[in-house]
Amino acid sequence: MNNDLVLIVMKGYADRGENVNKHLCELMGVDKNFIIDFSNPRFSNGESKVVIDQTVRNKDVYIIADVGNHSCTYKIYDHENHMSPDEHYVDVTRVISAIGGKARRITIVMPLMYASRQHRRSGRESLDCAMALRHFEELGVSNVITFDLHDMEVQNTNPIGSIDSIMPLYAVLKEFIANERENISKDKMVVISPDTGAMNRAKKYAGILGLDIGLFYKQRDYTKIVNGKNPVIQHQYIGPDINGKSALIIDDMLSSGDSVLDVADKLKARGADKIYVITTFAFFTEGYDKFDEFNKKGFIEKVYSTNASYIPEELRNKKWFNEIKVDNVVGDVIYALNQNKGLGEILDRKKEIQVLTNSLKEQ
Repeated sequence: MNNDLVLIVMKGYADRGENVNKHLCELMGVDKNFIIDFSNPRFSNGESKVVIDQTVRNKDVYIIADVGNHSCTYKIYDHENHMSPDEHYVDVTRVISAIGGKARRITIVMPLMYASRQHRRSGRESLDCAMALRHFEELGVSNVITFDLHDMEVQNTNPIGSIDSIMPLYAVLKEFIANERENISKDKMVVISPDTGAMNRAKKYAGILGLDIGLFYKQRDYTKIVNGKNPVIQHQYIGPDINGKSALIIDDMLSSGDSVLDVADKLKARGADKIYVITTFAFFTEGYDKFDEFNKKGFIEKVYSTNASYIPEELRNKKWFNEIKVDNVVGDVIYALNQNKGLGEILDRKKEIQVLTNSLKEQ
């Protein structure tokens, strides 16, 4: 069935698209380039268009996009402009428009879901993520594949449309256990949820690793907004004694990192030993200086993050950062869909995870 498979790799995912293609070839036992060429020229005022250079008629098309890749630039009015998630999103819709309804099926693989933090209303505000999902359905998209969706309730806005959220648990646990094996046991480590929203993820990791769990409740000031969000007044801890134990902070995304650093500070005050962070997306929107400082004084041991969204080379080279590559997971999902197989095994990876946890018990 691979003869009808086509990959359209957007600019923000180009460096990882080749890895996905290679993995697909390994899975299918072929030597082939599934990636087709397209052009995305921009006019001097910033307007753009997409031109697909090969036929996609009756093809099974997978559009792979990283809306978080801020390293992509273009010229506008004689200066260099960095692409925002909005611009990446619109380019995806341009590709669908260029396909013109000729494809047999269109699947969007968007590991970082566009506007995933703008998924619910609390007043007169836009509902961007839901609007995007509805827009994709109207454009004829069959499936949307994303990673660790911020809140799965967003799919309630579009009950007919298909969206699958992949939790790359196996890839993350494999890397974390390989490096930190000696610290992973119930008497040595506690899983920490930095807020109530991350609790389900924390419970999943704690259950697999056989660890206790603690929670920090964010008390926010809802009377004002700073940098687009209500500032945190304080973190209140609920959970087991952390004194002398390592802590594993779990969250879906790390933006500025201030909340994680505040939690690390509170954990250290309670006597925590080594502090680790696992996140699916690491943005570091305010740079790395604070994390350099916290690592230097022993407050943050290591940050583990997937490359599901763009990882700058400077971050990749930090001694306290560990990149987890998930390009093969993207390839596994595309392969399963193209072969009309279920995603259950890829979503759960229960057998492989069981092997990892058994190795912990044997140590």
